[in-house]
Amino acid sequence: MTRVVFLLVPRLHLLDLGGPAQVFSTAADQDLGYTLSYVAEQEDVPTAQGLQLRASTRWPPLTPDDLVVVPGWRSPTLRDTGPVSPATLDRLRAHHAAGGTVASVCAGADALGRAGLLDGRRCTTHHDVQDELALRYPKATVVRDVLYVVDGRVVTSAGIASGIDLALHLLAVRHGPGAAARVARQMVVYARRNGDDRQASAMLRHRGHVSDAVHRAQDVIDARFTDRLGLAELAAGSGLSERTLTRRFAAATGLTPLRYQQELRVERAEHLIARGATTEAAARAVGFQDARMLRRLRARASG
Repeated sequence: MTRVVFLLVPRLHLLDLGGPAQVFSTAADQDLGYTLSYVAEQEDVPTAQGLQLRASTRWPPLTPDDLVVVPGWRSPTLRDTGPVSPATLDRLRAHHAAGGTVASVCAGADALGRAGLLDGRRCTTHHDVQDELALRYPKATVVRDVLYVVDGRVVTSAGIASGIDLALHLLAVRHGPGAAARVARQMVVYARRNGDDRQASAMLRHRGHVSDAVHRAQDVIDARFTDRLGLAELAAGSGLSERTLTRRFAAATGLTPLRYQQELRVERAEHLIARGATTEAAARAVGFQDARMLRRLRARASG
């Protein structure tokens, strides 16, 4: 039986906790041998979303097979947030020194840093606090814009929903990808993402503008990016002329509608290839006639 201990810090994010907790709870329901514990420095723990949680102030006995997870907390900055006592940091260090694994979600990486567990290691955190984490722990190598990083027995993730990806990865390492897939299916998770997947998908990276007409055109492309879409159809759906749509789309996103569609196709193809599809099969699945265009676009992106 593997014990998963969640260290609850005041103003933690519910999904930072609930995502990985659901993964291991579902794994326990599928007889994979997990038991969950929740510890804190005080019994009542406020969350960032206003719900009060109750935790034990006593740590259970741990073995090297057990996992300690530090969910993140609301943190416009890491400094002076996430109060963790020296005694608790000692527990994190001791568990790792004894051969155990420690993991963090989002700002929880700061607790691992305070415990000295990031020194000399690769790590990540939410994109809003990546730069600050790098400044606070110069001996660490902060990997930006990835979902999670595994460096030995220290595992860090980007935050919020990426905690689910981290937990599914740990399940796959211990029980195989089939077991992780069964848990993901039970949780209605669309796909288990790799650690080096980007924190923001192409559908989100180019949505930070305020043009309703461009958003409408993007909605069509997002829903039908594998189809051959004509500019006239997109313009009609957005209520603009073709010329005006092209101009506003470029101003809002930095891309033409075609380049935006190609980014969606390439991102989806990369996802399929990472899961075993051939380049040819992935190209056809996302709407290319063959793999030549996909290879050119991938080369351009990497270059």
